[in-house]
Amino acid sequence: MTATPSPGITDLQLRLGVPAALLITAAAGWWWSLRMAADMGAGDPAMAGMTMGQMLSFGGFVLAWLAMMAAMMLPAITPVLRLYALAAAHGRVAPLPFFVVAYLVIWTLPAIPAYSVWRWLETPLLQGAPWAARLAGGVLAVAAIWQLTPLKAACLRHCRSPLSFFMQYGGGAARPLGAFRMGAAHGLFCLGCCWAMMAVLVALGTMSLGWMLALSVLIFLEKIAPGGERIAILGAVVFALAGMALLFDPGLLTYLN
Repeated sequence: MTATPSPGITDLQLRLGVPAALLITAAAGWWWSLRMAADMGAGDPAMAGMTMGQMLSFGGFVLAWLAMMAAMMLPAITPVLRLYALAAAHGRVAPLPFFVVAYLVIWTLPAIPAYSVWRWLETPLLQGAPWAARLAGGVLAVAAIWQLTPLKAACLRHCRSPLSFFMQYGGGAARPLGAFRMGAAHGLFCLGCCWAMMAVLVALGTMSLGWMLALSVLIFLEKIAPGGERIAILGAVVFALAGMALLFDPGLLTYLN
């Protein structure tokens, strides 16, 4: 079974339609994240005294996680998805959903450990426990170090060069299984770029919209903007400064969370 050309779809429609679809999906992710944050802060009397973790089941957390990943990651992968969609329209690769589903699977799996850590840290973070603040500082320090590693740089190169990625990992993508593997490979490279940022998000409170926005901008600039490698270094500096601040003064967690 090989891919066949999609009739009636022009290159211009794909060049405009794919980014538009991604932006709409990302906007829906932001809307859902804002709604979750608003619901948690609404102060429902029936849920008085309950923490967010007690109100949010594992399934609800996974849904919120997917919404966050859509909001934060999809704009940054526009180039590779647009290139894949063009190839799919010309019958060179399997339809786009096979690629996208694999990508989402890779980004859904981290929700399992993230949920456990989030539930463990939620009450200490709300109470401003010094050890939780220092742990968050340590996670920020790890993120700063990761930003400067050769492995992070290698993952970022793959994310910033869609054509190079296609040439290296596009073999067999004309078949659904090959397209799925290709999407999983790209998801793993993106995870390699951003896992430490997601760890920061969990360590400081997963529903922190301020950190979501800041990290989304950093991810987008690293992958899309000219000089993304230098932007990654700038991110390392910010993470290091924030991490050292929390390690020396855990009380600053109130201002960072």
